[in-house]
Amino acid sequence: TETPDRNESVDLLALVAEEGARVDANVSGTPISITDDARMLRRLVRNLFENARHHGQGTPIEVTIKPPGISGATLVVADGGPGVPETERERIFEPFYRARTTTGSNDVGVGLGLSLVRQIAERHGGSARCLARDRQGACFEVRLRDGDSG
Repeated sequence: TETPDRNESVDLLALVAEEGARVDANVSGTPISITDDARMLRRLVRNLFENARHHGQGTPIEVTIKPPGISGATLVVADGGPGVPETERERIFEPFYRARTTTGSNDVGVGLGLSLVRQIAERHGGSARCLARDRQGACFEVRLRDGDSG
């Protein structure tokens, strides 16, 4: 097996825009290059987009990339679906946990996508969380640390 190269310079905005084109996401933000594992970052972004596509009920996926004020980047992915109840905002990151949909079913996926998002973010010195929104929908914030910053 091939060992991922964590010291690769990744244009995060370009990577997110490329993946966003697959799901017709609206991507905006600051061009930011971080030194990290491009393959794992791509997996993280795809999982966030797949989650928004499956649970956003066809609403636009809004993505923003911004510098966090320290070395690295912040990625925010939001949709206009039913959102995530406050009581489930931590549980959705547990492996195999599947939140119920508005129809009461939980038949989408196996419950690993968001767990992997958090694992990848944390493995690279960052974090992932689900935020409250002013309006309807889910909002995920992923903070990524630049692999060159320590």
